[in-house]
Amino acid sequence: MNRRQILKALSAGAVLPLGLSPLQSLMAAQATANGRRVVLIELAGANDGLNTLVPVNNDEYYRLRPKIGLKKTQLISIDSEIALHQSLKPLMSLWEQGELAWVQGLGYPKPNRSHFASIALWESGGDGTGSGRQGWLTHDIEHQLGRVVNDAHGISLKGDMNLFNSAGGRWMSLESTTQIENSQVPLPDTGKQYNAALDIVAGKMHELHHTMGSLSAKLKSTPKVKHLPGGELGRQLAQVTRLIRAGVDTPIYRVQLSGFDTHDNQLGRHAQLLTQLSSAIAGFRKHMIKDGEWDNTLIMTYSEFGRRAAENHSGGTDHGTAAPHLLTGGAVRGGLYGTAPDLLQLTDGDPTFTMDYRALYERVLGDWLGVEQNRFAGYSSGALQGLIT
Repeated sequence: MNRRQILKALSAGAVLPLGLSPLQSLMAAQATANGRRVVLIELAGANDGLNTLVPVNNDEYYRLRPKIGLKKTQLISIDSEIALHQSLKPLMSLWEQGELAWVQGLGYPKPNRSHFASIALWESGGDGTGSGRQGWLTHDIEHQLGRVVNDAHGISLKGDMNLFNSAGGRWMSLESTTQIENSQVPLPDTGKQYNAALDIVAGKMHELHHTMGSLSAKLKSTPKVKHLPGGELGRQLAQVTRLIRAGVDTPIYRVQLSGFDTHDNQLGRHAQLLTQLSSAIAGFRKHMIKDGEWDNTLIMTYSEFGRRAAENHSGGTDHGTAAPHLLTGGAVRGGLYGTAPDLLQLTDGDPTFTMDYRALYERVLGDWLGVEQNRFAGYSSGALQGLIT
């Protein structure tokens, strides 16, 4: 295999794999997966939490946002003090059935308002004092999951692989499941002599060949899924649906909805984005319930930061810090968790975070995926007790 063949094959799947020993391969063939998975939805550009989960009776909210503050007629009440943006109406059935949770005030010490720097922190589990070199869940998924993962450790349906940065593991990025069906990964000629670097590449190529072949075989017998509502996010979640129906054993999926950098004309843009988010999640949930997979699925949103408390002069909001995020799934105990930031106690004009976002990571890894001694154990918060059953 020459250099051109190697690069072409690696780019086809964007996989960073580790080879399995014969014993591990045997274990993988015999293992019974527990079926639990996490679907991470990145709200790229930084979602405005204050106009998502709204303190409807707070006079300071309307003082800070005289033009873009949402009126009660534009909101759906979920609590005596809190209301949802009306564009999230497709999620109200989940709220009413106790399957939708909102975790308030998520952030980290010494916040960074750069898109690039802050999303790198969220995806590596760092804060303003430093970041990790690996994705926040890669090491625990690879080494402490408590079971063998038969296919990929994680699959991203959009964007880069920063969340899946790892020295090993089988982490993939693809735009469509059709890529896997049509991919062909040639095997290196083991009869030739390689130097040490090429030996490593050859080992990875063998594992890539095995993984892509397994996924391709499963998908070829699984019909394509029509696009779900919600635009591009719905398209990505339709791909996730097909992978799940195909029996692909992958504990982590990552999808993305972009466009949340609402520096101007926010009202209309934000409403459209939240409509896409809520309708895509609702449509995906229907498929998961129909397939008997909803109780095995946990959905969580994340974003690089929130927006400023006060509106700007362009009818929008600028880069901020703390924000709420949602979780939903058959095992989620719905409700409001944590404490909303005090709008009378801002830090440099931003809501002050009330919960380190890594406390949520600890709960997802520990309570949902069974990695009790995960890297975020020190951030455990009693405010999230009972979030996941």
